[in-house]
Amino acid sequence: MQTFPFLLIFVIFYFLMIRPQQKRVREHQAMLAAVKKGDDVITAGGIRGRVTRVVDEREVEVEIAQGVKVRVVKSTLTQIINPTAKVAND
Repeated sequence: MQTFPFLLIFVIFYFLMIRPQQKRVREHQAMLAAVKKGDDVITAGGIRGRVTRVVDEREVEVEIAQGVKVRVVKSTLTQIINPTAKVAND
């Protein structure tokens, strides 16, 4: 009976903290796997740009201004703003 409160606390922590975090990690990994050329993205540093090339499974090339391209590690991408399906004629 003395271990019951500790077990109850662990179960509560699992459902309120651990499980939702695991779900967010899976969603982020799925988003990174779906990054394609033409997607508008935001990096962890707050830089917004358009993906011009997927270098490999770890890096992408992002154009942050006209003619200014940087290579970014995919894991630092936090958000895809505009999926490729809506690419406008530039």
